Amino acid sequence: MNQEKVIVLDFGGQYNQLIARRVRECNVYCEVHSCQLSVERIREMSPKGIIFTGGPDSVYLEESPRCSREIFDLGIPVLGICYGSQIMAHLLGGAVKTAPVSEYGKTETNVDTSCTLFKNVSGSTICWMSHTDYIERPPEGFRITAHTQDCPVAAMECTQRNLYAVQFHPEVMHTTEGQKMLSNFVHDICGCAGQWKMDSFVETAIREIRERAGNGKVLCALSGGVDSSVAAVLLSKAVGKQLTCVFVDHGLLRKDEGDEVEAVFGPEGPYDLNFIRVNAQERFYKKLAGVEEPEQKRRIIGEEFIRVFEEEAKKIGAVDYLVQGTIYPDVIESGLGKSAVIKSHHNVGGLPDHVDFKEIIEPLRLLFKDEVRRAGRELGIPEHLVSRQPFPGPGLGIRIIGEVTAEKVKIVQDADAVYREEIAKAGLADSISQYFAALTNMRSVGVMGDDRTYDYAVVLRAVTTSDFMTAECANIPFEVLQRVMNRIVNEVKGVNRVLYDLTSKPPGTIEFE
Repeated sequence: MNQEKVIVLDFGGQYNQLIARRVRECNVYCEVHSCQLSVERIREMSPKGIIFTGGPDSVYLEESPRCSREIFDLGIPVLGICYGSQIMAHLLGGAVKTAPVSEYGKTETNVDTSCTLFKNVSGSTICWMSHTDYIERPPEGFRITAHTQDCPVAAMECTQRNLYAVQFHPEVMHTTEGQKMLSNFVHDICGCAGQWKMDSFVETAIREIRERAGNGKVLCALSGGVDSSVAAVLLSKAVGKQLTCVFVDHGLLRKDEGDEVEAVFGPEGPYDLNFIRVNAQERFYKKLAGVEEPEQKRRIIGEEFIRVFEEEAKKIGAVDYLVQGTIYPDVIESGLGKSAVIKSHHNVGGLPDHVDFKEIIEPLRLLFKDEVRRAGRELGIPEHLVSRQPFPGPGLGIRIIGEVTAEKVKIVQDADAVYREEIAKAGLADSISQYFAALTNMRSVGVMGDDRTYDYAVVLRAVTTSDFMTAECANIPFEVLQRVMNRIVNEVKGVNRVLYDLTSKPPGTIEFE
C-alpha cells in the first residue's frame, strides 16, 4: 500500500494489535512487525512514525528482546510504550531498575500539558499501568513529562530527536485520554494527514488483484463467514468469471449453515459466481478421530481444507491462485517475532508445507474485523452478511473440547441453535459482539425424571468488544440464561448441565477451545 504509514515494533506485548487498531482509528495505516525488523527494512518502508509495544521482559537482562539502537538515528518519530519506553531509556544511556513499588491498573497520572503528546489532555488523568520495572533515570537530553505517586518517569521526551515514551498503556480503554495521546503522536508529531479510508482500500485492492491475477484462474475458499464472503465479492469484482468459489462443508458448521451459505452464494443467490459445494463431513470426522489437542485439530482441519481445494482445482483444471479470507488478527495471533503463538489459523499457521497453487492471495490480511465489515459495506454486500458474527475456520471442531465425533457435533449444533434463538427473542443479538455454545469434555451425574444421567456439560460464551482483541463477558439477564439452560437440557439429547463462561480476554480467548 503506497500511503503514509506508522509501524508498530512488537516486543512481545499482549496489546500489539490494539496499538495498530488505535492508530488506524486516526485514519492512518499501521502495520505490526517484529522488534527485530532491520534498520534497512525500516528505511525502505519509509514510515512516518514508529511505536514500540510493551512486553513481559526486563530490558537489563541479556536475553530480553531489543531493537537496533540505530532506529533512534533515523530521524523518524518514535513512541515507546511500557517496555518500549524502558528499552528506549536503556539503549540511550538511561537507567532502568526494578521498581520499589509495582503499578498495576488504573493510576492517577500527572502530565505536562505543554508536551505535544499531551495536547488537550487533562493535567491529572487516569492511565493504565502494568509494570514491575521503571525508568530510574532518563537518558541525557530527555525531560520528564509525566509522573505518578510511585513512578517518577511516567513519560519522557526528547523533542530534538522526536523521541517520546510513556510507562503506561495509552492504547487500552482504561487510559481515559489515551486515544488523544495517540492521535497527537500520529498527527502532530509524525505529521500524518489521516487520509486512509476504506473506499480507497477497496479500489486499490481490486486494481492490485487484477494486475496480480492477470488471466489466471482463481479459486476462492468460501466458508460463508464475513471474511471469506467479503474476499469472494472483492475477487468477483476484480476478476469476474475467472473466479470459482468452493464451499467445503466439513460437517463442523452451525446448524443448517451449509444450506444457508448455498442459498446466498449458489446458483439461486444474488451473486454471479461459479459456486461449488463439497460435502466432506465424513472425511473430516475420520481425520479428527482420536485427536484432542486444539492446535492439532486446527492444523488437521487446515491441511484437509487445502487438500480438498487442490482436488477441486484439478477438476476445474489449471487453477493458478488460491484466495483465502485471512485477516490481520489471524496473522498476528499465529505468531510474530517475540509474540507468543496464541492459536494457529487454518488459513495462516495451518498451511501444509506444499500447496499445489502458484500463489495464495489474501486480500484482507491487512484488515481488522471491523475494517473487513466496512469493506463489505463499501462493496454493497447485504448488511445481514456483513454484520454476521465471527466464526472460526476450523468451525465447531475447536468448540468441542476433546475428540470430535458426529454425535458431539449434533449436540453443540442443537445447543447453539437454542442459545441463538433465545438471545434473538430477548432482543440482545445486536448488543452482544459474539456468542455461541461450546461442548466441554466433562460428563457429570444428573437426574431427569426418576432416572440417573451421566451426560455432557455445555458452556455458553458471550462477549462484548469493540475490536475483538480485548473482550468482556456480556451481562446477559439471568432469566434469559435460565430459559436457555432449561431448553438445552430438555431439548438437546446428551446434555444435563449448562455453564456460563465469565472469563474476559485476556486472560482467556474469545473462542472456547
